[in-house]
Amino acid sequence: MSQFITDLEPKILWENFNNLNAIPRASTKEEEAIAFVKNFGKQLQLETVVDKTGNVIIRKPGTLGKENDKTVVLQGHLDMVHQKLSGSSFDFDTQGIEMYIDGDWVKARETTLGADNGIGSAAIMAVLASTNLVHPPLEALFTIDEEMGMTGAMALTTEQLKGEILLNLDSEEDDEITIGCAGGVDVAITSSYETELLDNSFQFFELKIAGLTGGHSGVDIHLNRANAIKILPELLLNIEVEIRIATIESGSLTNVIPRDSRVVLAVKNTEAEKLEKLVKENFSLLQSHYSNTDPKLNIELVKTEEVYSVMAKAFQSDVLKSIKEIPNGVFSMTEGMSDLVQTSNNISVISVKHGAFKVLCHTRSSVDQERDSLVKLIENCFLFAKVSQIGPYPGWKPQPDSLLLKKAIACYTQINNVKPAIKSIHAGLECGILSETFPQMEMISFGPNILGAHSPDERLQISSTQKFWLFLTRLLEEI
Repeated sequence: MSQFITDLEPKILWENFNNLNAIPRASTKEEEAIAFVKNFGKQLQLETVVDKTGNVIIRKPGTLGKENDKTVVLQGHLDMVHQKLSGSSFDFDTQGIEMYIDGDWVKARETTLGADNGIGSAAIMAVLASTNLVHPPLEALFTIDEEMGMTGAMALTTEQLKGEILLNLDSEEDDEITIGCAGGVDVAITSSYETELLDNSFQFFELKIAGLTGGHSGVDIHLNRANAIKILPELLLNIEVEIRIATIESGSLTNVIPRDSRVVLAVKNTEAEKLEKLVKENFSLLQSHYSNTDPKLNIELVKTEEVYSVMAKAFQSDVLKSIKEIPNGVFSMTEGMSDLVQTSNNISVISVKHGAFKVLCHTRSSVDQERDSLVKLIENCFLFAKVSQIGPYPGWKPQPDSLLLKKAIACYTQINNVKPAIKSIHAGLECGILSETFPQMEMISFGPNILGAHSPDERLQISSTQKFWLFLTRLLEEI
């Protein structure tokens, strides 16, 4: 097999993925990607519109014999989760993703790959550029900011799309067709606190937790992987010396299970050796506990000569207690569907420094009432802080009897000699928002095998991508 992404088949798909991944497109920073896709549509001499939010819509007429068929919306999002290995110098603002081939997989060096949802967007571009595919009239919809707030999908209005069928290309298992998903909300917890300076009888240390597996807070939440924020009270509350904490920092995005954290703390000079010993002992316990899910867990304690202000004792106690008690991971499973998470929470970001306290969570559920109950439990863990909800988005209610789904099942079965699994997922998809704005549209979601999404372990299966492309193009022909 060639070691060049652009030599893979079908070339039209991989070339577009390669070109898209050469452009910085972290969530909320998609300006270059928007301009790139706009120019792509213009060069093809297709009707191309960029709305005031940044969504790009490109229209292509149906091919001979299908000019008057129902218009199909092909939908994907331009932004990607920007995560990198601890210590990496990669700059998501200026650099394109560095991809390479490893057997049947495409991977990235030190960063997320951007297959979520770059490969879906690239497939749409390939369909638009193709001159030999059979398809109905198309509206290609490239949304922005899916990973951070779904603001692109939320900004769409009924006048912008005329299609009656929508194919969302943002799923990650090639033997499934997705017909429903959970909704969710970001929960922000903020406060201020008093600081104080310690005298020279204290020694400061930098404590680093790294090497965790992390992952997607919807897709991977049931796997019981270590959360770098939740590990902190496990570690610090079990150390039998008085600790004074100056700063805590962990996580960056609400839909990512945090993989590392950094704490600056101080102990009495006379307790320094005891601290180092106790950290090693507790590290061994944590290694044993998370050996299956997080075998690369590493904890490092290093002395620092810098002097910091520390938080007041009472506030420090409240912080550690709250982090320990906050619900994290699976809250409930869907009745009658033992493999589908119904409600979960991911404590995803914490920043405690310079007198400012912030925690962010992402709470997901397919049941609004249970989501609200979980948010209330979170509020009760942080009675000393202000708790607010940001950008709730709806779930996507399944329509198992839709004509589109029946056609898709028949098409998939004809190609693969086996029926696809029909599923709802715990992760959020823009279909929840789009189905509210465009209730007349029939929708399904599908895609190739993507593993490790939202982490630097993200990888895209080559053979599965070829399978996905065949299904997409055949379905467009038969719809």
